[in-house]
Amino acid sequence: MRTVDQRPVSRRIRREWWHAVAWILLGLALSAVAVGPASYVPGRVATEAAFRNARPCAGEGAVRDGGGSCLRTIRGTVLSAENAKSGKSTVFRVRLRPPVPAPADQSIDLDWHGDLSELIEPGERVDVTTWRNDVVAVSQGGVSERLSGLPDEAPALFTGAALVGVWSAVLAFIAAFGSARRARCLATGRPVVPRVPMGAKPVAVVAVPLIAAFTAGHFWDTWTAVVMAVVIGAFAAVPVTILALRWDREPSSTPSPDHRVDAPLTVSD
Repeated sequence: MRTVDQRPVSRRIRREWWHAVAWILLGLALSAVAVGPASYVPGRVATEAAFRNARPCAGEGAVRDGGGSCLRTIRGTVLSAENAKSGKSTVFRVRLRPPVPAPADQSIDLDWHGDLSELIEPGERVDVTTWRNDVVAVSQGGVSERLSGLPDEAPALFTGAALVGVWSAVLAFIAAFGSARRARCLATGRPVVPRVPMGAKPVAVVAVPLIAAFTAGHFWDTWTAVVMAVVIGAFAAVPVTILALRWDREPSSTPSPDHRVDAPLTVSD
């Protein structure tokens, strides 16, 4: 008489349930991580609005607020202007001769192959535009260069980071559902049939961050941050999806009545 050895099936059922629990815990952790950058978005949006609405300082208004909420122009003499290393990149670093008010008293990093890198030399006069504690732009002889990392770029960066965490958490919860589904199928003897073809899964993973990025592009004109959010999201999401759903590739044939899927048969008298 033929009997079924249930031990391998039981072990795999337990393993799938443990996978489901692990994916749920990972999803909760990623959700908590996403809360951090998301909590900064409202404040950064308010700062962005103030920066975009700022006007050049004029007369008594600039004196009353110290140039904090308006665009202040500081004229100074160049002390040094040379290419320098900033991390792994090269910048055109300009320093003004003191005394100059903050934040123009700090070194200013410009594009090392920009127009100003060919024009600015020590001893020349330049105009530095500042807003609150940020240097916004540097100009000389009608040529101006806007600096990177300004307040109107911050919302996209924090939103992108939050989206990466949220989307990765969603994928983890989907993986938990898949593991629980496989465990239920094994327990009832039903075949584990993929719901979505393996080739279509990476497309869906990349499509969601891409759509979110294009949507963000309508609100913030910071395409570098948007593209980086897509790239980071894809790099984080694709491996998670492949690891989570790679087991969901069982044969789709219907099991015969005398045995269950993945259950080896033994013969006993």
